[in-house]
Order: sequence, then C-alpha cells, then structure tokens
Amino acid sequence: MTKNEYIENAEQSLLHTYVRYPVVFERGEGMYLYDTDGKRYLDCYAGIAVLAFGHADKKYNQELKKQIDHVIHVSNLFYNVPAVEASEKLLAVSEMDRVFFTNSGTEAIEGALKAARKYRYQRTGKNDGEIIAMEHSFHGRSMGAVSVTGTEHYRTPFEPLIGGVRFATFNDLESVKQAVTDKTCAILLETVQGEGGIYPAKPGFLQGVRKLCDEKDILLILDEIQCGMGRTGKMFAWQHYGVKPDILTTAKALGCGVPVGAFLMTERVAADSLAPGDHGTTYGGNPLACAAVSTVLDLFKERDILSHVNEITPYLEERLDALVDAYPCIEARRGLGFMQGLAFAEDTPASEIASAAIENGLLVITAGSNVLRIVPPLIIERTHIDEMIRILKNVLDGRKG
Repeated sequence: MTKNEYIENAEQSLLHTYVRYPVVFERGEGMYLYDTDGKRYLDCYAGIAVLAFGHADKKYNQELKKQIDHVIHVSNLFYNVPAVEASEKLLAVSEMDRVFFTNSGTEAIEGALKAARKYRYQRTGKNDGEIIAMEHSFHGRSMGAVSVTGTEHYRTPFEPLIGGVRFATFNDLESVKQAVTDKTCAILLETVQGEGGIYPAKPGFLQGVRKLCDEKDILLILDEIQCGMGRTGKMFAWQHYGVKPDILTTAKALGCGVPVGAFLMTERVAADSLAPGDHGTTYGGNPLACAAVSTVLDLFKERDILSHVNEITPYLEERLDALVDAYPCIEARRGLGFMQGLAFAEDTPASEIASAAIENGLLVITAGSNVLRIVPPLIIERTHIDEMIRILKNVLDGRKG
C-alpha cells in the first residue's frame, strides 16, 4: 500500500482520538525512523520519551525474543521469573521497597491514588481522603487520572469525576499549604511537569512539600512517568533533590516500547495500604513485560547511560541556549537533562514549528501552551544535536522569509 492508502484506511478504522501527522513509519534504526516512502527522520521525541535506546536495539530485541520462546503470560495467580528479577532491579535503582507492575503510566497513577486513600482508611477508619494535585499537571486519560490532571479542558467533558481533589499551584508552597485540609491524604505532583510545559520543580518547593507531608502524615506521590528512567541524568528525577516520595509512578522508558508501568512505595505505606483483593490486573507484571523491564535496567547499567546523559546534557543545553539568543521568537529554554523545552512567543506557534521540523526530517513534539518539547533517545550524540539544531535553524529562518 502507499502512504496515502495506509492513512485513508486508518481514518476509516481507528477511533478519531488523535490528530496524527501525515507520516507512516515502517522501520527504525538507532536515532532514526524511516517512513513508507524511505524518508529518514532524526528522532528527538523517542515515542514521547519512551525509547531510551533508540530503535531496533539488538540486545534488547534478542532478550525479548528469548522470553517469547519461554513463556509470555501466566497471570498473577502464579509467580514468574522475569517479574521477580525486574522487581529486584527496579527497587534497587528507585530506592523504594515494594512495586506493583501495571500496563501503563495511567494505570500506575490509578494504583497510587487507591493506595493513598486506602492508607488513610487504614489509619483513621475514614473513607474521605482528599488528594491535592497541581495546576497544569498531566497524569493520564482514565477517569481517576483525569480527575487529578490540572488542566480544565481535559476534565470538563467527563465530569462528574472522582471527588475529593483540590488543585494547587506548582512551585508555590503557600498555595499547597492553603489547599491542605484535615482530610488530605496525599499530594501528587510531577517532579518535572511534562505536558504542562517542561517545568522542573524548584528545590525549595519540593523540600517544603516533603516537610509538610511529614508533619501531617500526608503521602507524597511523585509522578515520574515521563521524567524518570534516566531522562534527567538521575535514574529518577527526585534523586536530584534528595526528596524521596512515599509513592512513585513510572512507565514510558521503563519498558522502552513494551507497554509497562509501575507504582512503587515505601514499606511503611505498603504495610498500611493495599492488601490482597484491593487491586489487581490480568496482564500487569507478565513475563514478557517484565523481561523488557529487566533488560532495560541491565542495559542502563552495562552502558552507563546516566553518565552519557550527564556528559552530553551541557552540549545540548549550550546549543539550545544559542537558539534562544539568536531567535527573538524563542523566549526561554527550560528543563533537566534530556527533557528540554523551548518556549515560543505567542505569535510563533510551537505546533507550526514542530510540523515544519517533521517535514524537514526532524521529529519533535509540543508541550503546554506553546513549548517545543525535546525528549530524544538517551543515546543521542553531539552529531545528532548538531543535525537537530541545523534543521530547527532552517525552519526558523524559513519563517523569517
């Protein structure tokens, strides 16, 4: 089939919940994707921060093929070897004590919310727990995750949502304190806001929220679905701040393409929250997904991915900062590690920049109201950054003309 035929067939069969770019990808290799016409694209969005090792990594593929030949699924009525191995490795790098594997980041948020409310119920006997979430946050598309997503247009069509949710201002500690009541059981936030526009938490804010939680026996839930798994130069972004959560959510690069997520917690929370019968999933923690997790964590260690991120980040930031200085339409750069955003002026829509970049063979996406989001595979090198900057300059110079 031709590209147009694929697109026409998709438009006839798939539910229209996405506005897709008119590109049909056929294969990938390393930092590049190739469409059905053979055109090559430099991938600087990594399937939305998923593909830490880029495309068609041989070691990753080999390990998954091995697992397929062993066993793919047994359900959680039994133990399986990859789940045990993956849990041990993930707990070691996350510094948490217990893990529950899910099928997605959204499901990880759902589990975290249930654990927080069960924790309050166990300790007080009351089922009135409230959650404080942040404005401009994004936590997923399910009813529970939408309920704690701090952007109104995501919530309005689906109301009434779950109750007991209050919103505070990210990086404003006083706003959080004002939202606390005697029913507050958890404070939920992204360590680096992603969809909201690439905003890292300020150290004083995160430390203040942790102190507030400790004083009032409130659980701190950190959503690191996008900013975790090495993207910021630490395995998890909270490790930059030394502010450990009570519950942590992760997904995206956890499986590097295989759909898998997880929520993790401290032993204190685990001992007083979810018990047998409280939560479950048929596919969560299945052998194939956990083989992916186990392999990903092995490759992070074998290839010293964190050192690479920290080595290359200054060059990435330097080249992006030079763009900010050269083009008045770019107002700022912000981010951590390989999670960067360029904030554009209102008269230069980031969506148009992204579309033009894609036409020129560069895959980038948007975030927030007008931010170009750059979340490349963690294997990106200086030469790829130079190629990205060259294409972005061509796009921006073209707008001047």
